[in-house]
Amino acid sequence: MKQEKREVLDLIRRLPGDVTTADIMEELYFKTQVDKGLRDVAEGRVLTHEELKKRMAKWRKSVGR
Repeated sequence: MKQEKREVLDLIRRLPGDVTTADIMEELYFKTQVDKGLRDVAEGRVLTHEELKKRMAKWRKSVGR
C-alpha cells in the first residue's frame, strides 16, 4: 500500500465515530494544504516577513484600503 493511502486511512481512523463525509473531506483538504506548504518550505518557496508586508501593502493599495 502506498504511503499516502496509509496516511489517509490513519487520519480517518483517528476521527470520531460520528464523523461525516464533509468532515473527512475537510480534514483531507487541510492535510493536503499543510503537505503543500511543507514542500514549499523544503524547496525554498518562502517569503520573509518584510517581503510579505510589502506585498500586502501593495495589494491593499491596489484595492483601495
